[in-house]
Amino acid sequence: MNIETIKSVYFVGAGGIGMSALVRYFLSKGKIVAGYDRTSSELTELLNKEGASIHYTDDIALIPEACLDKETTLVVMTPAVPQDHSELTYFRTHGFEIQKRAQVLGTITRSSKGLCVAGTHGKTTTSTMTAHLFYQSNVGCTAFLGGISKNYHTNLLLSQVSPFTVIEADEFDRSFHWLSPYMSVITSSDPDHLDIYGTEKAYMESFEKYTTLIQPGGALIIRKGIALQPQVQEGVSVYTYSKEEGDFHAENIRIGNGEIFFDFITPDERINDIQLGVPVSINIENGIAAMALAYLNGVTAEEIRTGMKTFKGVDRRFDFKIKTDKLVFLSDYAHHPSEILQSISSLRELYRDKKITVAFQPHLYTRTHDFYKEFADSLSLADEVILLDIYPAREQPIPGVTSELIFQNMKPEVAKSMCSKEQLVDVLKEKEIEVLLTLGAGDIEDYVSPIAKMLEKRL
Repeated sequence: MNIETIKSVYFVGAGGIGMSALVRYFLSKGKIVAGYDRTSSELTELLNKEGASIHYTDDIALIPEACLDKETTLVVMTPAVPQDHSELTYFRTHGFEIQKRAQVLGTITRSSKGLCVAGTHGKTTTSTMTAHLFYQSNVGCTAFLGGISKNYHTNLLLSQVSPFTVIEADEFDRSFHWLSPYMSVITSSDPDHLDIYGTEKAYMESFEKYTTLIQPGGALIIRKGIALQPQVQEGVSVYTYSKEEGDFHAENIRIGNGEIFFDFITPDERINDIQLGVPVSINIENGIAAMALAYLNGVTAEEIRTGMKTFKGVDRRFDFKIKTDKLVFLSDYAHHPSEILQSISSLRELYRDKKITVAFQPHLYTRTHDFYKEFADSLSLADEVILLDIYPAREQPIPGVTSELIFQNMKPEVAKSMCSKEQLVDVLKEKEIEVLLTLGAGDIEDYVSPIAKMLEKRL
C-alpha cells in the first residue's frame, strides 16, 4: 500500500508514545485518522484536538465509516495489543492491510536518510537530542521520537526540505529490523525483553542483524566497550564513542555549580566548551553520540554548541519537577537495572552530601523475574527505597514474582519499605525528603503531579 495514496489510517493502540507520533504524521499529510486505545490520557485528548478520532472501547461499531474501505485504509497496530482484540480481528478477517508501527516507519525512512538510535537504554534522550541538534541547524530534519521533547512539546518534528529523518529504533518485538538506517547509533546492548527473545544470545543476535541493515555510504556509531560484534555491509563506516575514549569522546570535563562543560573530540576536530542544557553526567555520553551524528552530517561546530546548550530534555527522562537548595524532586522513566544504576549514580554525583530517596515501580513480571538481583543492586545505591507493586503492562502475573524479590535482595544498610501506588503520596508525606527520585515506565507517572504538589506545600 502506498502511503501517499491512502485516504485513511486507523490505529489499534493510538495512545502509545511511538504510535502517537505516527498519528500526528498522518494528520500532517491530510489523512483521515482514527483509532482505539485502552484508556484516555492527556496525549490521546491532545490527538483528538489535533484532528484524530480516538475512542476507548473495543467495539467494531465505533470504527468510522471512512476507515471501513480496505482499498484506501491502512491499519497500524502496536505489538502491545492482544491478538484477540475484536477490532484487530475484524480488520484481519476482512482483508485490510495491517502493519506494525515499525513497518510504517521503515517505509517512511526508505525515502529519506534515516538517522536511527538503538540501544537498551539512552535511545530516547539521544534521539531527541539528535533531533534538536539537526532541527535548530542549517540541516534540519523530520523526527519520530519516543518521548515528548521539552523544546518542542511534541514527539514529531517535520521538515519539508531536509533529507534526514531521526528515529528511535526500538528492539522490542524486533521492531528495528524493519528500518533501513543511513546512519545509526547503538548506545547499549544490555539484555532486556527476554520474554520476547528467550535468551541473551538471541537478544545480541537481534542487534547484530540490525547492524546489517545500515545502508552502504552510511555509518555505525557504536558505544565503545559494549558486547556486540557489528556485521555491517561493505561501504559502511564504523566509529566508536564513549565518555572518555573512542573516535568521538569528551575531554576537559568540568562539573560544578549545577553545570557541565566539556570539549568534544571528533576524529579530526576539537569543539571546545560544550555546555549541557540538561547537566547530568549521563548526558555527556548521550550528547557525544548525538553530536557525532550531527558532525558527520553537516551541522556546524557553532550549531552543535548552540544546540547542546539549548537542549531542554525529554518528559520523564531525568525530569526535574522541583529543584531548590532545600529540596529536589525528579522523575525518570528508567526501568532496566542499568538505567537505574546510571540514574542514581548521576544524582549522587550532583548531590554528594544529600540523602537520596527512590520510589520504584517495577515494570513487567518477566523483567522482574529475570533481573530482580540486578534491580536490588542498582537500587542499593540510594539511601532509602520505597518499592511499589509490579506494573503488569501487557502481562499476566507469574506465581512467586512480586516486588518482594527485589526487596529481599537489597543491601541491608539501605532503608527500604513497600507500599501500594495509592499509598505512595501519604507514605512520602511522612518522610524527610532531600532528594526524591521516582523511577519506572508504568503508571507511577500519574502520581508525580500529586507528589510535587505535596512537596511544594512543604516548601
